[in-house]
Amino acid sequence: MSTRSTRQSDDGDDSDDGSPELTAVQAALAAEHAAVYGYGVLGGRLDGKRGAEARSAHDAHRARRDALARTARDLGGRPVAANAAYALPFAVPDGPAAVRLAAVLEDRVAGAYADLVRATEGSRRKDAAGALREAAVRSARWRGGNVAFPGLAERAAGADPAATGPVEAAGADGTR
Repeated sequence: MSTRSTRQSDDGDDSDDGSPELTAVQAALAAEHAAVYGYGVLGGRLDGKRGAEARSAHDAHRARRDALARTARDLGGRPVAANAAYALPFAVPDGPAAVRLAAVLEDRVAGAYADLVRATEGSRRKDAAGALREAAVRSARWRGGNVAFPGLAERAAGADPAATGPVEAAGADGTR
């Protein structure tokens, strides 16, 4: 589940001023919105230890989302809003599918943070690198293995380039 890096704000104005740093912050924020939504979906399909891991990841993504919204404002931008719903990359009818979705969510968030690392400096770069690391670790835990280049889907062995492209927001009824 991925999102576009620029969207319109509630008043119709473009929420991206064109600076590479703000563009990357907005893209990471959009990815966090999608991750929060995705964990909301998959969390209901997991229980026990995996359910606790999903709740912990959901909380972590909400905290990162809120921090990125503050950063966007600090940079003079208007934080991108979450979509009402997101199209999932595949059906999530059970626990094994929920685990696969969690790994996909983390991979996509890692990609957004890799871009943010590239676009920032100083403490923001350190924070972005930490978020990239956390997403890569969660992805490895969900997947049961890791990838050679977390956050760089095009370099991962066997990566499907189509899987990293934008996914359109779904309507309230689940249609695009």
